[in-house]
Amino acid sequence: MSESPGWSAIDAALAQLYHDIEPSHWGTQLPWSLGGPDPLDGISAYPRTEPVPHWHYVSYGMTELHEKEWDNPDESGWGFEFTFRLVRQPHDRQPPVWPADFLQNLARYVFQSGNGFAPGHTIKANGPIAAERADSDIHAVAFTVDPELGVIDTPHGRVQFLQIVGLTMPEYRAAQGGHTLAVLDELAAQLPLLVTDIDRGPLIEEPKAKAIWPRWGGGLRGRA
Repeated sequence: MSESPGWSAIDAALAQLYHDIEPSHWGTQLPWSLGGPDPLDGISAYPRTEPVPHWHYVSYGMTELHEKEWDNPDESGWGFEFTFRLVRQPHDRQPPVWPADFLQNLARYVFQSGNGFAPGHTIKANGPIAAERADSDIHAVAFTVDPELGVIDTPHGRVQFLQIVGLTMPEYRAAQGGHTLAVLDELAAQLPLLVTDIDRGPLIEEPKAKAIWPRWGGGLRGRA
């Protein structure tokens, strides 16, 4: 039996999709549990050509990779691992490192705050999610189930692959109030597999404030 059954289960799910393709991989030298700065034990990135060229990043560390330590037998750790799909340029031979840093930052937020993520959630960054690209319009992200990896069962419980999707600010505002999955459905028509392109502009119009007439007297009252 594997000494890291949770890790092996993730590898097995990826092997069904990528077979013998070797990913690029970043590992953490000093684990979070021993005082290291990075909660994720590792991040892999697979090169893709279909349906559009992109890199497919997958995290290891939001779930119980080695021993079962959490009380819930039905769910492994936080219950999800992050995935992220980034447009791959024709000249790219190695995946950019910034998405791995971004995944570590999201993991750090979860570990420090105790707040996990789920499909339909959104989060706004303090600027472009690609810190090296000050001109990018992608300043926020949404979360949904990875359309290819979905959910798997592991010896430590259920693991959902939670895909991070880059949003422009108009799209982020359109997603507020419980509309995230509807926004992602609309984006999916133009972004196969919801691949993030940090060079794109908004694909959804800014939501407009609605003017509402009060039932009894008074003037107009604006409500977003």
